[in-house]
Amino acid sequence: MALMQVLNSTKAIPFSNPYGFSRFFSKSSSFIEKVGIPEFLNGVGNGVETHVAKLESEIGDFQKLLVTRTLKLKKLGIPCKHRKLILKYTHKYRLGLWRPRAEPSKA
Repeated sequence: MALMQVLNSTKAIPFSNPYGFSRFFSKSSSFIEKVGIPEFLNGVGNGVETHVAKLESEIGDFQKLLVTRTLKLKKLGIPCKHRKLILKYTHKYRLGLWRPRAEPSKA
């Protein structure tokens, strides 16, 4: 009888989360909504942003950059280290594993 009272009283406790802790990603995301070639290369960093003008004039569209191969980047005169970074992050972006972060506004 006492066991039934204890069980019934514990069922009355509402649970918002069955695990008892809050979600880890409750903060708003600070990612750029519309991504272009300059935002993408600035997000990659490591000196890759120096090639923004060259890539915008030769490739033009961000969607074309996502499918560009290493030989095309080599013909544009982009160094090996920067080509590897661009290709690595375009692959991650296509898979949805990485997005360039919005830079916080400094007031």
